[in-house]
Amino acid sequence: MLPSAIAAQKVISMKIDGSVNPVTASFIHDGIEKAKKEKAVCLLIHLNTPGGLLKSTRVIVSDMLDSPVPVIVYVSPGGAHAGSAGVFITLAANIAAMAPGTNIGAAHPVALQAAMDSTMNEKATNDAAAFIRAIAQKRNRNLQWAENAVRRSYSYSEKEALEDSVIDLIAKNEQDLLNTIDGKQVELSSGAITLRTKNASIESFKMSFVEKILDIISDPNIAYILLLLGMYGIMFELYSPGAILPGIVGVISLILAFYSMHSLPINYAGLALIIFGVILFLLEIKIVSHGLLAIGGVISLLLGSMMLIRSGSSLEMVRISRTVIFTATAISALFFLFVIGFGIKAQRLKVVTGMEGLIGGTAEVIELLDPTGTVKVQGETWNAESLSGVIGKGEKVRIKEMKNLKLYVEPVINSI
Repeated sequence: MLPSAIAAQKVISMKIDGSVNPVTASFIHDGIEKAKKEKAVCLLIHLNTPGGLLKSTRVIVSDMLDSPVPVIVYVSPGGAHAGSAGVFITLAANIAAMAPGTNIGAAHPVALQAAMDSTMNEKATNDAAAFIRAIAQKRNRNLQWAENAVRRSYSYSEKEALEDSVIDLIAKNEQDLLNTIDGKQVELSSGAITLRTKNASIESFKMSFVEKILDIISDPNIAYILLLLGMYGIMFELYSPGAILPGIVGVISLILAFYSMHSLPINYAGLALIIFGVILFLLEIKIVSHGLLAIGGVISLLLGSMMLIRSGSSLEMVRISRTVIFTATAISALFFLFVIGFGIKAQRLKVVTGMEGLIGGTAEVIELLDPTGTVKVQGETWNAESLSGVIGKGEKVRIKEMKNLKLYVEPVINSI
């Protein structure tokens, strides 16, 4: 009955700094469960994202709308951005706040990785617009601006967002936010509750080490690099059995790449072109094509890389950097054409050391060969036997073979 007599409440605080992906969705779900388990007064999400996967965004929004504890989204720190998927997440919060110097919305038009026809693009846009309207209606936010953020890439600063009822307040820092929302009433699926956050203790909830690794490899650029490393590692191991390290690195990289691609909108035609391009590079080493196979490999790898990630919606902010694509293609081409090519050519060269290196070489007779005697080869004296009759001292002979540490020779003038 006396709010001041109630024990200090706990606030679970977490940070989302990066693209929205399945790992982000799982992290927020765990945060809501933790807040529920520890009976926290609310879950506070510090948000800074350029956007991400619409599928993951739907999972996050669904968890937030059905959350048994209030969810506060705070776009922070200064300079942070709630773009694309971040708009959906911010609008879905029970209380939406922004720090000074932040913005929300689509900062610029999003270029699709795979072109869609006008009908499919319209369907995707209408679906996303309906989704954000439903969120805005649920949280009593500016419905028109929400739809324009999807259809026209509208973007607001924190002051414009507050004036136009996109967010609830502007807070300088975390503690200022908690002091401001103290005593506010929010609606949950279980009913209305009043927040008591002024003197609440703040407990940070962070990603585990495994979640951090999975979050990093969910980046399309990292997934693309892992894919190439995996394929190259496996092929190097097949070319040089027993090297071990390339095979281990290749298998691990491929597994991580497949995990990441499972959560990304992969275009399998692009993946097939990448594999075909690598095969063409390998064939260039084995087959004399005067560069035609190499050119085909470069074109195939480049086109496949640009097609690898497809977008199913104009809200998807998932793409591979063109710089990464061009750099990876150039390095792959140079590596296969020069490094591996020179390595294989070196393996095909005639042996010039050891016993095998003596075969085909020349020697000088230092003791008459009739038919046996001795010769001098590379400063060493060897027992030798003539294959072509008597050979006088001082003559040059060619080594034809070696058995039981004896050289079998013939005169240089008679050899072919």
